Amino acid sequence: MKKQEFQTDLPVMLPVTAKTGEGFNFRLKPWHGLVIVGFCIFSSRLGYAQSDTVQTSSLETLVRWMPLLLQGFIFNLVISVCAMAIGTVVGAALGLGQISLNGWVRKLAWGLTQFFRNSPWLVLLFFAMFLLPFELRLGIFAIPLPDWLKAIIGLSLPVMANVSEIVRGAVTSLPSGQWEAAESLAYTRRQTLWLVILPQCVKRMLPPWMNLYSILTMATVLASIVGVSEVMTLTGQALAAEGGRPELLAPFYSFVLLLFFIYCYPIARWTVYLEKKFAVIN
Repeated sequence: MKKQEFQTDLPVMLPVTAKTGEGFNFRLKPWHGLVIVGFCIFSSRLGYAQSDTVQTSSLETLVRWMPLLLQGFIFNLVISVCAMAIGTVVGAALGLGQISLNGWVRKLAWGLTQFFRNSPWLVLLFFAMFLLPFELRLGIFAIPLPDWLKAIIGLSLPVMANVSEIVRGAVTSLPSGQWEAAESLAYTRRQTLWLVILPQCVKRMLPPWMNLYSILTMATVLASIVGVSEVMTLTGQALAAEGGRPELLAPFYSFVLLLFFIYCYPIARWTVYLEKKFAVIN
């Protein structure tokens, strides 16, 4: 009886490569920013064509409100930097807790990470805005908690959880020989972490950390929903002050889009560069 042959190789999807041209490979390029600028100018001219000649053009109106919108955007950056700083510090401690030898600490850190990592950012923001008190009393002192500070705390919660997972993944990605080599030198676990493991994890953590910061920066516009005076809130106030002219919607929001693109695009390109530079070859 002739032996039946079976095909053992299962069909798999090949990775997208730029050399072969197979699949879909899309990366943002500088000319995409020029397209956004062109759209902003075109929408301004289109809005001017649709408006009455008595009113100022959409572009002139946008230029008049630009200083205020830029101030709001700077406030967005302040929120993003502060939330990233808090989330990084707390998340790093939480990530180290996930690899702790203490079972209770490890389970608690894992539970907090999974809860805040899989919760909607907007829900966490509302949670911080409405459940945190307006002020904290420490004896005779009263420390106010303004809305922008609550927004920072609310946005730092998902950042904390994602940083925790980045730290845990970077530590566990190192080969076990690093731990064994440190143990052979009579290093304690704390010395092994601070002197051997974490320095090697920095280059593994930096690209996803930068990518997370870029996502956080774009998510700061959620603070407008809870009344924080950032760029989206000021844009709405500027449109309302202009009498709700519909031809101003496209140029104003295109300008906001352009601000975030100019700030986040270099971060994205730098992240790609660091991923290639720190690529780990197994």
